[in-house]
Formats: sequence, C-alpha cells, structure tokens
Amino acid sequence: MMQATKDYAEDRPVTVAIGIPSCGRRDILSAVLPLIARQTRQPDEIYVCLTSPEDMDPCCTEGLAVRVIVIISERGSCRQRNRILAAAKSDVILFLDDDFLMAPSYVEEVERLFSENDDIVVATGTLVADGIIGPGISVDGGLELIEADERLPKSTQAFRPIYNAYGCNMAVRTGPVREADLAFDENLPLYGWLEDVDFSRMAADLGRVVQSGNLVGVHLGTKKARTPGIKFGYSQIANPIYLIRKDTMSIRHAGVQILRNLVANLVKVWNPEPWVDRKGRLRGNARAFLDLLTGRLAPRNVERLE
Repeated sequence: MMQATKDYAEDRPVTVAIGIPSCGRRDILSAVLPLIARQTRQPDEIYVCLTSPEDMDPCCTEGLAVRVIVIISERGSCRQRNRILAAAKSDVILFLDDDFLMAPSYVEEVERLFSENDDIVVATGTLVADGIIGPGISVDGGLELIEADERLPKSTQAFRPIYNAYGCNMAVRTGPVREADLAFDENLPLYGWLEDVDFSRMAADLGRVVQSGNLVGVHLGTKKARTPGIKFGYSQIANPIYLIRKDTMSIRHAGVQILRNLVANLVKVWNPEPWVDRKGRLRGNARAFLDLLTGRLAPRNVERLE
C-alpha cells in the first residue's frame, strides 16, 4: 500500500468528532467530559451514547463550546459505538472510554495526523499510564501525569504501524469505514472484550492502522460498573476463539491472550487483588471451556450467565 500524504496547511481541515459510550458511570463521565474544554483544538462534534439519561449529569456540559449530542441505546460497547458511528457527520470519530483523559493537544494532533496521511484509517495514542492494570487512577492523578509528561522531550517518531488500536482511545476515519459497511461486532456483547482488535483487523484492509506518539493520554481504569467477573472470564476465552473463527485474530495472538489471562487467574486467585474478582473470572473461564467442548461456545452466552 503506497503512502499518500497531503499538505496540511493547504487542504481542507479534517473534521473531528468525539464519541463516548458509557453505562452506569455518571460520576466519572460527568467529571471527564468538561475537560474536553482544555483541548487546544475543539472537536467539531461530541456524541455521548448512554443506556439511560441518568448516566450523565446534564450540567457537566455547560462549559463546553461544542454541543453535546446524547444518544440513548441498549447496553453494549459495540452497539453504543455503532450508534455513534451512524450519527456522526465528521471525517474522523475519536472513540474514547468515559475514563480516558486527553493531553490538551490530542484533538489537534488527530486532525493533523489524518490530514497529512489520508491512507491512515485507524489511529490510537500513547498512554502515559493505564489504570486498568491496577486499582485505577483518580482524575486529579491522571491530570498530574499528563502535565508531567508534557514537560518531557518527545520522540521524533510520529507514528508506527500496529496490529490493533486500543479501544480506550481509537480514532477512525469514517469515509472508508462507511463505504466498506464496517461496524463494531455486536456479537461481542457488554464490555465487548477484544472489539478493538476485531475492528482494527477489518479496518487494516482499508488502510493503515497506527499508533502515534503525539496522541497522549491517561486511561484511568475506573472500576465502577465493569463487567462482573464470571462474565468477563467467559469473554476472555469465548471472544478470542470467536475472532479466530472470524479470521480477525491470528491463532498466535489469540493463544497468547487466552493463556496469559488463564494463568493470571489461576495464580492470583489465591491472593487476589481487591479490585479484581479472580474467582469469578476463573469460573467464567471454566464455563467457557465446557461450552467449547460441548460445541456451545459463543460470546453472547455471557448475557445469560448469573
């Protein structure tokens, strides 16, 4: 695939929407949304897809210069992202988790990246820290980490190709995606574990999937309202096997995912982290393997698990 570049100064600026799916995390969403006002380049649109109007304090958007469009949808990360994808008018949608903090230049750098490289179809940023692998990071703590990072010298490498974007901050060029009728797979329900891998590998047929060192942020990893342990444990096995069958995840990548999560659950169940339900995850793993052996394995089975 040949690289096509554009003169950023002469071409029409790329329009950028921010899209945030959220469910049951009113406090964190209401704290993070107003911080979009810190961006040096404001988004052209902001879409928030909720499962209930109660998921967001409407007053939290009053300080924003851009109108926030609220969409109500059934629960499911993939389903909610698809509703945003269908509604947004911009050239690029920056999908963010409701607990992701952007460095002030993030949207400006998204516009620059997609304007200068019209063969990039998906881009993800570089994390200063990821609270998902620990107890989580507070909003104030995340802002402090971003401010400290801004004082450090930056890499000269603007971006590099990657296997998949990270769903917590994932910019998507809408034109080729819509032409190819690409969507997030709603057969990956609830949290949508590995939906970013699935979407990235499908999008790779349309253009480049990259990680940029100029797109900087912090994933807080807020623990409230996350998928219960047994359901997440089931998805840890069912989703990668589903993606193997769908041919959007290699056997090697899926095998590493399954083995890493299974070993972590087996080892840490004896001394679990306070923020992780290791017993529940291990039960979910076991239930998935049982369904695999009996030919009933499917990601959507998590919706019926107690």
